[in-house]
Amino acid sequence: MNENFNIQTLPITEEIKVNYREIIDLLGEDTTREGLIKTPERAAKAMKFLTGGYEQDPKQILQSAMFNEDYNEMVLVKDIELYSMCEHHMLPFFGKAHVAYIPNGKIVGLSKIPRVVDVFSRRLQVQERLTEQILDCINTTLQPRGVAVVIEASHMCMMMRGVQKQNSLTTTSGFRGAFKDTETRNEFLNLISARLS
Repeated sequence: MNENFNIQTLPITEEIKVNYREIIDLLGEDTTREGLIKTPERAAKAMKFLTGGYEQDPKQILQSAMFNEDYNEMVLVKDIELYSMCEHHMLPFFGKAHVAYIPNGKIVGLSKIPRVVDVFSRRLQVQERLTEQILDCINTTLQPRGVAVVIEASHMCMMMRGVQKQNSLTTTSGFRGAFKDTETRNEFLNLISARLS
């Protein structure tokens, strides 16, 4: 599948627009007033974009840019912006992912790691599963000596509703292979917290 999807290429079904219109009506709004006439269509397009990860194969993205290479030290891509949708309330959560792997004869094009993060983020998610899916995809596809993923995110379901805690941050992590070793894991954690000039 094409990894460079955009909002214009995603099919917008009439059913999604109709359902958004009905929800707005049920909230007590007037869907015929000027500001809301096109809102059901816009909301449908936005939702298709925000869940566009269902249209992509993350393993295929990695396989499209794998190269034989003897490099066997840590490769880290940090501060990858991510935007996802909480599956419990369908409200956004957003933050950063830090992903590292130690090659085992193969490396991958660096841009493919953020693309994998995007594919899994653009689905209805929980942060814990998102962390595991990124980790497992890289681990099974590249078969490296180790993989590490840390995600730090703010959840609108906690900030806008519920406990309404504005400054809370949720951190999840996962480690495979060589990153189970304390020294290697600490190197990774030190690197993601460092601000190199």
